[in-house]
Amino acid sequence: MNTVLFNWLLVFHIIGFVCWFAGLFYLPRLFVYHAQTLDQNTSNTFKIMEYKLNYYITHPAMGLTIFTGIGLMHEYYLAYHIVPVWLMVKLVLVAILFGFQVMCGRYLKAFRADKNIHSHRFYRFFNEVPTVLLIAIVILAVLR
Repeated sequence: MNTVLFNWLLVFHIIGFVCWFAGLFYLPRLFVYHAQTLDQNTSNTFKIMEYKLNYYITHPAMGLTIFTGIGLMHEYYLAYHIVPVWLMVKLVLVAILFGFQVMCGRYLKAFRADKNIHSHRFYRFFNEVPTVLLIAIVILAVLR
């Protein structure tokens, strides 16, 4: 295993997932407040904030996380010639996280079209999904 490459991939993987989760924590929180607003000017401000957060921060951070994660898996496989069970479970959780981001994109589009059908309470519960996934992913990655 190329230790220098592995360490740099790990550095950027950590940076990527921290930024990705920051976006996934904040975007549904914006949805909570957006669902509560009745003022069109405030709604328009939320639309801009949600769009920029999703497309300028969350999506690129997801891309960085996935790209570096693939590199890490490649380096790990070259060194040990196995794909451990903990990593397969982690990948399933990351796939669920990706699905969560897709749902965020759908909700964002509904808000942009003024067609949101969910209450602020729905988004409060929806907002907890990435927290649960983060806890499980970190436990798997650290405790293996």
